[in-house]
Amino acid sequence: MSASDLSPTVLVTGATSGIGFETARQLAERCATVLVHGRTAEEGRTAADALIATAGIDASRLCAYAADLARLEEVEAMAARVIAEHPHLDVLVNNAGMAAPERHTVTEDGNEIAFQVNFLVHYLLTNLLESALTSDPGGRVVNVSSSLHRTGSIQWRDPNRARRYSRLAAYAQSQLALTVFAADPRVTAVSVHPGICATGLLPLYGHEGASPAEGAAHIVRLCDPATEIVNGAYYERDQRVDPATGATDERTVKRLNKLAAILVRQTA
Repeated sequence: MSASDLSPTVLVTGATSGIGFETARQLAERCATVLVHGRTAEEGRTAADALIATAGIDASRLCAYAADLARLEEVEAMAARVIAEHPHLDVLVNNAGMAAPERHTVTEDGNEIAFQVNFLVHYLLTNLLESALTSDPGGRVVNVSSSLHRTGSIQWRDPNRARRYSRLAAYAQSQLALTVFAADPRVTAVSVHPGICATGLLPLYGHEGASPAEGAAHIVRLCDPATEIVNGAYYERDQRVDPATGATDERTVKRLNKLAAILVRQTA
């Protein structure tokens, strides 16, 4: 955040470890009020306490929120609480993510788990928080995507990949969908691959990675209103590059919105 900003408010999903935790720390150090999301209330509070204890963050700059992203009703409840307590939101960082499991796994909402956690939840959360993000000009969404989105394809007729499941294909599909969603015109959004970092997702990429703090710095830069962004833009670390072919195609964006709305049972 630039020094001129008066405590912008930022929600970071998956903020209890790895890049999400470091993003929350760096934002709070830059005087942002950070809404720290964890899977459970205890995990959210533990992360906030760790930021206070290890980084000297003022407790007043941190608010813990909880939602199990494998349960859409918990995401809806969290969004309602955010709207009630923070009717103006400057930035939503859609960071939470998981590697698709070895075996095909479906949530109780009926969705393949990686597609739900990595994409559908962030589609839902962005839509539910649209009023807060657009209450003043300048609100933005930063989707933490992956360079592996380039290897993905969206199985429109079988997004759960029930007929032919591959964990790498399921992960790539979820990241492609998240990248495509950034081009939705309702809220200004970008996607960023923060680099290969030493987090729980490292085995998908290789054996060595940069520190989570280095990856987080690329996300924080895009949160800063001083960083001009174009809706639908895609970054690899600090460089804007073209996303996968067709990722910003208007018809694809509309088709994805229609599919996601059905899967989360919302009106597009």
